[in-house]
Order: sequence, then structure tokens, then C-alpha cells
Amino acid sequence: QVQLVESGGGLVQAGGSLRLSCAASGSIFSIHSMGWYRQAPGKQRELVAFIISGGSTRYADSVEGRFTIERDNAKNTVYLQMNSLKPEDTAVYYCNIVASLSSYWGQGTHVTVSS
Repeated sequence: QVQLVESGGGLVQAGGSLRLSCAASGSIFSIHSMGWYRQAPGKQRELVAFIISGGSTRYADSVEGRFTIERDNAKNTVYLQMNSLKPEDTAVYYCNIVASLSSYWGQGTHVTVSS
């Protein structure tokens, strides 16, 4: 069994910062990619950022230049540093890991940005 445990969400004022963490545990091998998605109320889940095993990253246009994704391979942990937060960043953020041809999801962590 693979478990993803997310942390770091919360309430922040516009312009502030938060750092999300997602730690994977269990029988996890050959991680291909680690990423973050988000889902705002009434909207579909969307990709925020991901990082593949080689270190390449990709960001949604809406967060490019404000968010940074990093991974610690030794700890099977992925981070999302979110700066210059905007009210439209308010959502539930989900961690995703693709490993051994399977996709795993975290339980989600709430991020609320007040104006």
C-alpha cells in the first residue's frame, strides 16, 4: 500500500506564501513523476505543477513564476512553494505520484487566500 500525506495548507492573505509538502510511504518504486493538482469549488481538478524523475518541471500558466515544485528523492517527498498568492489560488490541493505505472493521490489540503 502506498500512502501520501500532505501538509502545509492554511489561510493566508493575498501576496503571502505557503509551502506544501507531500510525503509518500509504503511500497513505492520507480517514481516517474510527482505533482500537485488543485480543485476550486465548482471547478474541475487542474494541474498546478509536476516534476519528473529527471528533474524537469512543468507549471500551469496561472502559477508560472510564483510557484516552485521541488522533490527530495531520498525522502520520497515533493514540495510546492507558493509565493505571491492570489485569491484565485484558493482550492484544495492534491498531491499525485505516478510510480510503477500506477497513480496515487493524497487526501488534499485546503489553501485559502483572502483578499
